[in-house]
Amino acid sequence: MRMTTKFMCLALILLASFGLNAQEQDTTKTDKKKKKDLPLEAARTFDFDLTEGSWISLDVSPDGKTIVFDFLGDLYTIPISGGDAVKLTEGMQFDSQPRFSPDGSKVIFISDESGGENVWTVELESKETKQITKGNANAYQSPEWVPDGKYMIASKQARGSHKIWLYHVDGGSGTALVDEPSSLRMLEGAFGQDERYVWFSRRNGSWTYNAPMPQYQIGKYDRVTGEILTQTSRYGSAFRPTPSSDGKWLVYGTRHDDQTGLILRDLATGDESWLAYPIQHDDQESRASRDVLPGFSWTPDNQHIVISYGGKIHKINVNTKAAEEIPFRVNSSIELGPLLEFDYPISDDEEFVVTQIRDIAPSPNGKQMVFTALNEVYIMDLPNGEPKKLVDLEETQAEPVWSPNGEWIAFVTWEADGGKLYKIRPNGRNLTQLNQEPGVYQNPVWNNEGTKIVAIKGQPEDFRSALQRTAFRGTSDLVWIDANGSGNNFITFTNGRSNPHFVKGSDRIYLSGFRGLTSIRWDGTDEQNHLEVRGKSSAGGGSGARASFYEMAPEGDQALVGVVNDLFVVTVPQVSDEAPSISVANPDRAAFPAKQLTDIGGQFPAWAWDASQIHWAIGNAHVVYNFQDAKDFAAAKAAAKDEEKAEGEEKTDEPKDYEPVESRIEVKAKRDTPKGTILLKNARLLTMKNNEVLENTDILIENSRIVKIGKNLEAGRKATVMDMTGKTILPGFVDTHSHFRHPVNLHRGEFWPYLTNLAFGVTATRDPQTATTDVLTYGDLVIAGKLIGPRIYSTGPGIFSSENVSSQEHARKVMKRYSAYYDTKTIKMYGAGNRQQRQWIIQAAKEQQIMPTTEGGLDFKANLTQMIDGYPGQEHSFPIFPLYKDVIDMVAFSKSAYTPTLLVAYGGPWTENYYYATERPHDDPKLNHFMPHWNLDSRSRRRNAGWFMEEEYVFVEQSSIANDILKAGGRVGVGSHGQLQGLGYHWELWAVQSGGMTEYDALRSATILGAEAIGLDTDLGSLEVGKLADILILNSNPLDNIKNSKDISHVMFNGRLYEANTLNEVYPEQKTLPKLWWQDAVPKNVPGVKK
Repeated sequence: MRMTTKFMCLALILLASFGLNAQEQDTTKTDKKKKKDLPLEAARTFDFDLTEGSWISLDVSPDGKTIVFDFLGDLYTIPISGGDAVKLTEGMQFDSQPRFSPDGSKVIFISDESGGENVWTVELESKETKQITKGNANAYQSPEWVPDGKYMIASKQARGSHKIWLYHVDGGSGTALVDEPSSLRMLEGAFGQDERYVWFSRRNGSWTYNAPMPQYQIGKYDRVTGEILTQTSRYGSAFRPTPSSDGKWLVYGTRHDDQTGLILRDLATGDESWLAYPIQHDDQESRASRDVLPGFSWTPDNQHIVISYGGKIHKINVNTKAAEEIPFRVNSSIELGPLLEFDYPISDDEEFVVTQIRDIAPSPNGKQMVFTALNEVYIMDLPNGEPKKLVDLEETQAEPVWSPNGEWIAFVTWEADGGKLYKIRPNGRNLTQLNQEPGVYQNPVWNNEGTKIVAIKGQPEDFRSALQRTAFRGTSDLVWIDANGSGNNFITFTNGRSNPHFVKGSDRIYLSGFRGLTSIRWDGTDEQNHLEVRGKSSAGGGSGARASFYEMAPEGDQALVGVVNDLFVVTVPQVSDEAPSISVANPDRAAFPAKQLTDIGGQFPAWAWDASQIHWAIGNAHVVYNFQDAKDFAAAKAAAKDEEKAEGEEKTDEPKDYEPVESRIEVKAKRDTPKGTILLKNARLLTMKNNEVLENTDILIENSRIVKIGKNLEAGRKATVMDMTGKTILPGFVDTHSHFRHPVNLHRGEFWPYLTNLAFGVTATRDPQTATTDVLTYGDLVIAGKLIGPRIYSTGPGIFSSENVSSQEHARKVMKRYSAYYDTKTIKMYGAGNRQQRQWIIQAAKEQQIMPTTEGGLDFKANLTQMIDGYPGQEHSFPIFPLYKDVIDMVAFSKSAYTPTLLVAYGGPWTENYYYATERPHDDPKLNHFMPHWNLDSRSRRRNAGWFMEEEYVFVEQSSIANDILKAGGRVGVGSHGQLQGLGYHWELWAVQSGGMTEYDALRSATILGAEAIGLDTDLGSLEVGKLADILILNSNPLDNIKNSKDISHVMFNGRLYEANTLNEVYPEQKTLPKLWWQDAVPKNVPGVKK
C-alpha cells in the first residue's frame, strides 16, 4: 500500500501566488476578455457544396427580390428566383431564424455569439451586427419585426415557459406581453395587416413524452386590451401562424394523420383548405427550439408562400395551389471544435486500486479512520497508515460509525435474508449483532452517552423489491437500539428525513430533510426547524438548488451542508421558530458567516469530533479541511498583500486560497481473470472488421484474451475444446447508453440488471448519467469478480446547469472530478448551461483526455452546436426528421457517436411501446428467470403510455437517419436506455436496423462502433487476436434475420464461458449460479381456486 500526500507549506504557496510574471498576468487579462464571448478556437473545417438542407427557416424581403435563410448556423441570401447562396453571417456562433426588417435594410435573428442566446440584427449592406437583448442565461426564438420597424418581438424563456417579449430597436430591457400563467408557452409570433394583434402558437408546458394530440393551437393577442383569443381547435394541432399583410389570408401548419401540412384560411369567411401536404414534419413533440415549423413567408403581393420542405425551397401559389422549386446552392464551410478521440486500454494487471472509498468516519481522538471499500469496512491510522479490513463477512457492509469513547465501531450489513446492525472493536474483535428484529438498517449513530444507537429501519421486502434507486417504497422508521443489543424502539416515521446525529449538550436528535436541518425529541415530537440553505440558481443568482445534506457541528453552532456537488459550512443562528434561510450562492455575502469548502465536489463528509476539521472523500481520495490552518493562511495572505501595498508593489492577481490536505487511499483488490485455454472450433465468425464473415473457423482463447483465429487450429492437451458447428460467433454487445439505476448507499448484493444484460449478450456498458457515485463501487465489484455482470463504464453523475460553471478554470476543476478522482474516462454534459459554458467544458475535457457525451434533450439546435463544438457523443435521437445531407454529412464529419436510444425516441411515441404491443416480453423465459416478476409485471402487463397506431411511431424514420450517418462515414451506437434490461437492448438493435441498415452494419453499431464511441476499441468490439474474449455464441445467424440476435447459446465474458439461459459457468470452472431470492417470490404450491 502506498499513500501520496499533496500539501504545500504556506510560504511556498504565497510565494508562487504573488510571484506571477507579467506574461501570466497578460494571459489572465486576455482570458477575461475572451470570457465575454465564445472561447473555443476552431480546429477543423467542414466544407460542403449542397443543394439541399434540413429545417431551413427563411423570409422574403419586402421588395420581393431576396430570400434570407439559415443553414448550419449561418445566414445566407439568394435571389427570389434562386441561385448560389451568399453568406451573410459566419463564425462558430449559431445564427438562425432570420426575418427582414420592414424597410428591408436589416435582418433580425437569434445568435449565441455573446456566449448565450440573444436577439441580434445584421445590416445587409455593411454586414454589421448588433446585439439587441442582453444576458446569457435566457433562451430566445421566434424573432419578428413589428410592422412599424421601431419594435421587435421574440419568444424568451427565463423562468417558466417561453413568453413573447417586446423590444425597441434602440435598446432597453423590453417587456413581456404576457406574464401568466407560467405554463403558457408562446412561440412563432407574427403580424398581419393590423399590428395591434400578435398571432402566435400556444401550448401548456414545453413538451410531453408519448404525446397525445393536440399539442398546440393558435392564439391571437390584443396589444390594446391584453386579451388572448384562441383561433383554432384542430386535433392535429395548429402552429406557425403566418397571416398575409393585406389581412385576407392566414396560413398555418397542422397534422393530418401522421404527417404535417399547410392550411389556408380565408380570414373573412373562416373557410379553410389544404395548401400543401405533406411538408416538413413538425417539431411539436419536442422542445421545438427553432419553432414548431421552420419560418416561411408571404411574397409582398400576398399571392405566394415561400417555404422549405423536402430539403428544398418552394414557392406555392395560394390561388392555384401550384408549387415550383426555387433552386439554391450553398458552397461554403463551417468551423468545428477539436476532435476528441482517446484510447482507454483495459489492464490485465493482477491487482487494481479500488476507485472509491465511502462512508468515512474519523475516530473521536482523530488518530484513526474507518471507511468502506468494495462494500467492506476498513480501518487505518491517520494520516499515513495502511488500510486494513476490519471484519470478514460475506454480507454487504456499510456506514461504520464510532462510539463516543472510541472503543466500538457500529456498522450495518445487508444480505438477501435481511439487514443487521453490528458493533465491533477497532482491533476487529468482539463482533456483536445488536438488532433482534429483521430489517434494513441505515444511518446508524451513537447517542452522546454511547448507550444507544439511533438508525433508520425499513422492511427487507420493501428493500428487495424496490423498483427505483431508493430503498423503500413505503415509509421507514427512526428507531433506537440499545448499544448492547435489543429490540427496535420506535421513535417516529422518517417522512423523508435522514442522517440522524447529535450535538454536545443536547439530547435532541438532529435530522436532514427536504425542510432543511430539523431536530426532534426521542419520542418524535416537538420538531424544530433550524436551517434551510440554498445554492446558486442556473442563472448564477440565489434561490437555487436546495441543500441535500445537513449535519450540525458537534458544538451546535455551525452546520455542514451539501449543495449540488459541493460542501459548505454555515453559521446557524438562534432565531425564532422559523428557520433562517441562508443562500450560499456567494458565501462572502451570505446572511451569516459561510464558507465554501470544495469546488470540485466531495462525498461522505464528516465532522471531526472536536469540530476542528471536516473530512470527506472523492473517488479514493481522503480530504481534510483544517479550520485553523485555513484561518492562518488567510491571515498570512492578508498580511502579505498589505506588505505589497505598503511597498507600492500591489499585484493585480489574487493569490491562491487555502487548499485542504488530500491523501490517496490505495485499497488493492485482485482482478478476476480466468486461467486456462479454450478452443472454439468450426464456427461462423462475424469479426466486425469491415464486413468480414469467416466460415468454419476456430478461435483460441487463453485466459482472458483471444490468441489465435484461423482454420484447423490446435491447442494443448489441457485445453478445453468445444465444437461450434452451426453456431455463429461475434463480439459481445456494447450498450453505449445503459441505465441500471443502482440501489444507493446500501448496496444489494447480486444485482439482477447486471445478470439480465449479460445473459442477453451485453458484455460492456456505458451509463451516461448515474445520478450518484455508487456506480464506481459496483464497477469495481465486477472487476474483482464479486458481482457477475458486464463491464461497467459510466459518466458518473451528469454535469448539469446547476453546476454553474463560471469560467474556464472552474470547468477544469469540475472536469478534474471525473479525470483525477472518478476515473470515468467520459462525462455527460447534460445541458450544462449556455454555449459559452459548454465550450469551457469541452476545452477542459480535451485538456484532461476525457471523452464527453451529451444529452440530446429534445433540442435540435443544441444538438448541432454541441457537435460543432466537438463533443464526441450525442445521446438520444434528433427530434426532427427527415434530415438531409447538410446535417448528415456534418455529423459524420464531426465523428460524434450518435446513439439514438430509439426505445425512447424523440418526435413521436416511444418505440418500446411498439415492442410491448407486438412482442410478449412478459412470457420470455430468460426475463422470467433473471428479472423479479413484479418488476416485469410493472413494465409489460399494462402500459401507461397508451396505444398508438403503427404509423404514428417514428423509429423507422429515425433509424434511417442513423443509417445515413453510418453510410456517410459516421459512428452509430446502440443504447437501450435501461428501458427493459437485457431484451430491451435487442429491441433497440432491431429498431436501429429497421430504417434500411444492413444486418452487418447494425451489428457493427452494436459492437465495434460502440466500443470506438467510448474509447475501448483497442480491447473490445471485434474478434481480433489480442483483444479481450467478450464473445457471443448464437444458435442462429443474425445476418439472416436481425432478430436472431437474441438466440444466444453461450456468453463469454473476459474469458469465462456461461450458458446464456442460466449463467451457469461452464469454463474454466463448472459453477451453477446460486438460486436468486426473487425466483421463489411467485405463488407456487399454495391453496387457491383450481382452474
